[in-house]
Amino acid sequence: MASRRASNGRSPLVRKQSQITAFFSSSPTPSPPPSGPSPGASKPSPSPLNPSARTRSPLAAVSPSPPKPQQPQQKQKKGKKDKEERDAVAAVPAPLAAEVVGRRLRVYWPLDDAWYKGRVEAYHAASRRHRVKYDDGDDEEVDLVKEKFEWEAAVEDSTPPPARKLRRLRRMSDTSVAKSPAVADDSAGDSTEDEDWKRDTVVEEDSEEVELDEEDDEEVVAVRPRKGKPKNSLLMSGSTPSTLGSGLTSESGSKISKKRKNVDVASLDFAKRFTFEAVNTTRKVDPEVPMSCGQKGQTTGNDYTALTGDAAERFGQRDAEKFKFLGEGRKDAKGRCPGSPGFDPRTLLLPPQFLKSLTGGQRQWWEFKSQHMDKVLFFKMGKFYELFEMDAHVGAKDLDLQYMKGEQPHCGFPEKNLSVNLEKLAEKGYRVLVVEQTETPEQLELRRKEMGIKDKVVRREICAVVTKGTLIEGEHLLANPDPSYLLSVTESHQQSSKKSQDTCTIGVCIVDVSTSKFIVGQFQDDPERHGLCSILSEMRPVEIIKPGKMLSPETEKALKNNTRKPLINELLPSTEFWDTAKTIDEIKQYYSSADKQNNADDIQDCVDCLPNLLCELIGAGDKTYALSALGGSLFYLRQTLLDEKILPRAEFEPLACSGLINNIRKHMILDAAALENLELLENMRTGGLSGTLYAQLNHCVTGFGKRLLKRWIAKPLYDRRAILRRQSAVATFKGVGQDYAAQFRKDLSRLPDMERLLARLFSSCDENKRSSSVVLYEDASKRLLQQFTAALRGCQQMFHACSSISTLICTEGSQLNDLLSPGKGLPNISSILDRFRDAFDWSEADRNGRIIPCEGCDPDYDATCYAIEEIKSSLKEYLKEQRKLLRPASVNYVDVGKDMYLIEVPESLGGSVPRNYELQCTKKGFYRYRTPELKELILELSKAESEKESKLKGILQNLIQLFVEHHTEWRQLVSVVAELDVLISLAIASGYFEGPSCCPTIKELNGPDDTPTFHARNLGHPILRSDSLGKGSFVPNDVKIGGSGNASFIVLTGPNMGGKSTLLRQVCLTIILAQIGADVPAESLELSLVDRIFVRMGARDHIMAGQSTFLVELEETASVLSSATKNSLVVLDELGRGTSTSDGQAIAASVLEYLVHQVQCLGLFSTHYHRLAMEHKDTKVSLCHMACEVVEGDGGLEEVTFLYRLTCGACPKSYGVNVARLAGIPTSVLQRANEKSSDFEANYGKRHKMSKDKHASAQSDDEFSVIRDFFRIVKAWPRPEDQEASISMLRELQKRAKQPYCMTLRMNIDCNGCYQRIRRALLQMQELESHLIDKKHGRVIVCGAFSPQDVAIKIRKRTNRHVEILDVSEASPVAPEGSPGHMP
Repeated sequence: MASRRASNGRSPLVRKQSQITAFFSSSPTPSPPPSGPSPGASKPSPSPLNPSARTRSPLAAVSPSPPKPQQPQQKQKKGKKDKEERDAVAAVPAPLAAEVVGRRLRVYWPLDDAWYKGRVEAYHAASRRHRVKYDDGDDEEVDLVKEKFEWEAAVEDSTPPPARKLRRLRRMSDTSVAKSPAVADDSAGDSTEDEDWKRDTVVEEDSEEVELDEEDDEEVVAVRPRKGKPKNSLLMSGSTPSTLGSGLTSESGSKISKKRKNVDVASLDFAKRFTFEAVNTTRKVDPEVPMSCGQKGQTTGNDYTALTGDAAERFGQRDAEKFKFLGEGRKDAKGRCPGSPGFDPRTLLLPPQFLKSLTGGQRQWWEFKSQHMDKVLFFKMGKFYELFEMDAHVGAKDLDLQYMKGEQPHCGFPEKNLSVNLEKLAEKGYRVLVVEQTETPEQLELRRKEMGIKDKVVRREICAVVTKGTLIEGEHLLANPDPSYLLSVTESHQQSSKKSQDTCTIGVCIVDVSTSKFIVGQFQDDPERHGLCSILSEMRPVEIIKPGKMLSPETEKALKNNTRKPLINELLPSTEFWDTAKTIDEIKQYYSSADKQNNADDIQDCVDCLPNLLCELIGAGDKTYALSALGGSLFYLRQTLLDEKILPRAEFEPLACSGLINNIRKHMILDAAALENLELLENMRTGGLSGTLYAQLNHCVTGFGKRLLKRWIAKPLYDRRAILRRQSAVATFKGVGQDYAAQFRKDLSRLPDMERLLARLFSSCDENKRSSSVVLYEDASKRLLQQFTAALRGCQQMFHACSSISTLICTEGSQLNDLLSPGKGLPNISSILDRFRDAFDWSEADRNGRIIPCEGCDPDYDATCYAIEEIKSSLKEYLKEQRKLLRPASVNYVDVGKDMYLIEVPESLGGSVPRNYELQCTKKGFYRYRTPELKELILELSKAESEKESKLKGILQNLIQLFVEHHTEWRQLVSVVAELDVLISLAIASGYFEGPSCCPTIKELNGPDDTPTFHARNLGHPILRSDSLGKGSFVPNDVKIGGSGNASFIVLTGPNMGGKSTLLRQVCLTIILAQIGADVPAESLELSLVDRIFVRMGARDHIMAGQSTFLVELEETASVLSSATKNSLVVLDELGRGTSTSDGQAIAASVLEYLVHQVQCLGLFSTHYHRLAMEHKDTKVSLCHMACEVVEGDGGLEEVTFLYRLTCGACPKSYGVNVARLAGIPTSVLQRANEKSSDFEANYGKRHKMSKDKHASAQSDDEFSVIRDFFRIVKAWPRPEDQEASISMLRELQKRAKQPYCMTLRMNIDCNGCYQRIRRALLQMQELESHLIDKKHGRVIVCGAFSPQDVAIKIRKRTNRHVEILDVSEASPVAPEGSPGHMP
């Protein structure tokens, strides 16, 4: 056991930082005296603020580092202090060796600030130490002469009660000295702030080897002490302690307990030591996703929580006793209890008795916290941001901060780490309130004297509220170009008698704070809110703002199911989520000019000063919900102190589907199902980018280019002329402009995210007004200067890069011409950049951290510099006069410290100086003087230089203000560069397609009779490549849908895993690529414009929403049937599989019929309902399947080889047993499954035969009716007036007559006996008119009037051979048996 040497109980490592950590201590109060003290003994007690320390161990131990040797003088002072303390301690009689063995005592441990009871077990004469056995089971050798202890006379001889195992901080070095609560902190006089400091807080500036003693083998954590900070240092990191193994001994020779562990902090997850559970709340706390602000009874992530583990042991009892008002008796600021109408969980009513017990500093913290219980407070104290009480637990758990020692939860971090920690908590879903210090202690003292007040606490103000959606700077924003959107939503619901006819007006405002961009609009939505779902799937907002309890259940469901754990903010309707009138008034306040701010009438009439979109919204009159959504977002931005920063120079865009621009549709619509099923922006497995169309096309070098590419993918064009313009630009960068494109990318490869950087710079002007009084120790102006010079260089690089490719301008009206023509697309900023280039040296400003303006940049600064030069010139002239007066030329000016311009005169002339010379100092051989005239000149010079420094401080803000005045030009430049970046990216992406690529031909539909078209030859996949498929290569296909002579719908069958879903996605992605303006992976592609793509693919459910897989499937299908137009593309994958075969097939057949005959759109319909495929005889529907080869494998099982080739005709079965074989199902199970499959097919065949007999009877009746009609026409034929009608009727009869078919079969004809058996079977089948057998290729062609499925089954039964249908088509002349023929 580590021995303890004499100590005064106070660590020599304590410095002034302890004053900051003591901010939250209550006034010290006397603690109860220890029980059973010996007479005359002094009574040192634990900290008055830590009465439970004697039974509760601290959480963490200080990290060790090698002890520093003390200087002799320090050792002498230390010994004196030790002696004084020993004299002050109780008069303890010298222990008489073995006489005290068996007596009970209490030993004080300074590091624990606690007393521990035990019994003296033995005495070692050699070391003069007594072995003390503590009640918790540990023992230790103690020098009672040097330690603080008390005899427990009253209970000496009693048997101690069983004590629970205690953890204690143990010193591992004899040089460690802890702070005693009985000794006052003599450093309190050096206070950096006039606060109340507590005396029991220990903050070490050098580490001290301490380890944690524990009995239950739990994890322990070593505290990393604050280092290297003379005053306001903070606990951030520490050294890694060395591990002491079992059996090792300390310097004193005491054996160290095996249970004691020295822990490496880096090897432990400190956050795992805590679990947060709600106390007396109706809702479980989720610290990573704080609940809605306005929801009744909700508990936020950092509200009052129950602790477990070491945190509970250390702080639980104290919190439970001190904060009872946070439990059952909790009330909001207006005295309302949870469950009461209007209860606001964001606020807290503090009991008067509790307020009386607080110090001034504590009261200030609780005043902020009680109004923001849903936020974590970063409370500025000196150079550190401190977290107290429940916020400290969040800091320990999520920021890996270490608790400071003491009874109160407390941790912190230095000012320079603010941005990092803000970002960490915001990304984890917390709201963070930054409370800055706006007054120094000197200013406080001055205010106290001037106002005659007794205030002891410096002023502090809320300067920032940071959440996921309001983060404007940080490492994450620099590395990740993805926007973090705020979405404000409101609605108006109009109910109809039929639910399917219910309509809803949705108002939406989407805000990207990092770029100061607002997207505003409203639209009509259906009952399932497909429009809103599409916006949510595209934008993926990280925060949602909504009026409390005002949205319909359908809208709430859409918000829940189409987002990924956003932060929800419920605002009070009207008062917080503004209505239209309130929003308009507030907007006018923001944009009214300065000369109108004092005239309310002028402000009300000011509309012209608003951005164009806002003017249009207000002028429309019916955009009330869009304006209300904007009002909700403006109120929220005001609460987060961002409104004045981003609104004055914000960029407003109309919502694409709101119809604000005009009524002409310019973009294809991709709903939520299409975005997700086609994996355009994120994959369905992890939500990442791998395997997405965006990842395939993204070769952009700028962050703002990447964001624009995402918008292009989510909103493909529906304007033929715009698509052709993009195609032309992409072709240019693939051809003659390829070298220019490479240089453009090289020039901008290291460009920062200019869109965000400019927005940050634009907001800094208004931010400066608000934060001018904030006390900062880090030089914020240097960081602002770096951002400013980076913005200037970035704008210069972008302008030069655009100018370098301006030679590609060739065709008038082309996209490149519009983008690169100066004054048309490219803004005229050359003169503006020249002005800033002439204003100051950018490189020198970066090196020096300040701007030294060039001459002519700032007239006031130039005047000040001229005045200084004039004064210096006067000083030179004065020196010349003095030299004339004193004759020798050795009279000069010298500077001594702060004394400048002293006249230095040789000692030999000391008697000849004039009387007005005032001696200032001497040097060997010289006298130094100053005259009244010289003093006056020096005073003028000092004033002029002070004025110069003042001008320099304002230069940066003046230049930034001048820069911001041209914000429109800078944004236009960013927009041009982003578009060029995306066009070049599309050109590069075409080179990554496998196989040939082409520029698609966009067919224009001129009339209602023109049919939509999609004709692709050798179509590859936009994303899949052979190198990602392992063995084999991707198989391209020819796809023809619509157009002259082609069916508008393909019914696709084929084996499981045969590539049906891949083909469906392939077609959809190709159309999106074509309408983006990119090349496609095909030899040729001709298509008409598609206005919307509907994708019903995959099986998924919404169990939490009470929706089964089949219900989700049919809801999506219902949306297709109600919204699809002639120009839409509908892709349905295995519709109806969520229910029984008969119902599913019936639904699938009905949907197919409706789409083919009513909607008449293009589509692909994949199915495993083979009867549906075989029986659907319609010229508008083409039957196709994904080809495969089937052979008989081991055990009689079918083995399928997938050919992935789109082939005409239907597939007879899906070969599901083959997939089961690939999945590794046992052979016995597969064989049994194969038998049952044959039985099912046989039974189905019998039922089908009965159905066929009925059909044959009906067909016979139909044939008789045809004959009757024929004779009726012939009988009426002589009448000439009916000739035209008779011809028409004959044509109808021809259509009703049954037509023969020609069917190609694949069969195994491997022997003469097989050939003869097949031949005999075919000859016996009367329905066959002719047949042809190709033994070499294993093919059989049969022609006649028959059902292909029935004939195939009959041939299989009669020949006992496997039969596969390869092709079914209208009959063509077939060579009779024995004559020459060929196989197709």
